Amino acid sequence: MAGRAARPEVIWARPERTGRGPKPAHTRADIAAAAVRIADAGGLDAVSMRQVAAELGCGTMSLYNYVPRKEDLYELMVDAVSGEHELWEPGGDWRADMVRVGHQSRALMRRHPWLPRLMSAMYGFSPNALRYLEHCLACLDPLEVPYGTKMELVAMLNAVVTMYVSNELTTAERTRSLPWSEQEETAVRIAYLGGQVATGAYPRLAASFAQDAGPIDLEAVFDRALARVLDGFTPRG
Repeated sequence: MAGRAARPEVIWARPERTGRGPKPAHTRADIAAAAVRIADAGGLDAVSMRQVAAELGCGTMSLYNYVPRKEDLYELMVDAVSGEHELWEPGGDWRADMVRVGHQSRALMRRHPWLPRLMSAMYGFSPNALRYLEHCLACLDPLEVPYGTKMELVAMLNAVVTMYVSNELTTAERTRSLPWSEQEETAVRIAYLGGQVATGAYPRLAASFAQDAGPIDLEAVFDRALARVLDGFTPRG
């Protein structure tokens, strides 16, 4: 089958071009950029070898000479957008630096809404992903815990950000498909929920709503989620 390697391989260990023959018409960066454009415009399901080949103006089968599998194409895409991470000089406050990492990752996933679907350890060892991971570990230099614990912190922070953004994107996608505004949809649901709580069947929910009346500050919720992850890794005096 075209595109199916005889054995597992890592695209980064595969030469981008051999020393023989004419210079390739496209680079991995070209291919990744084309795939990212397609995904940004139409979602991950719009990405196919045929669509990427059409975007580049080449034949579908010739694309397999550069990218043997669709999984490799996904890895190129993740690596390309991982290069958008700003890698600053850590400031010495590991919590502040990791909060900044969390906010930057959230912004990156919002720019590329397909990215949460590809957040996997399988795609975590590309060149830009490795630079990002090294940067996170540099931010964590002041935290006196083993490196294994630091890796768990980074993984957990990424998981929380990915889950949070996935929920944001899912809600936004569903409300866009409605023939009325998000505010109208929310008002109807709140009215229904209020009626249910008023029956007395849910006393704990009633107490919760009475205590936390008012609109939810989603930005504050995100900050608290990050803080609670970091709290779990803060050494106790």
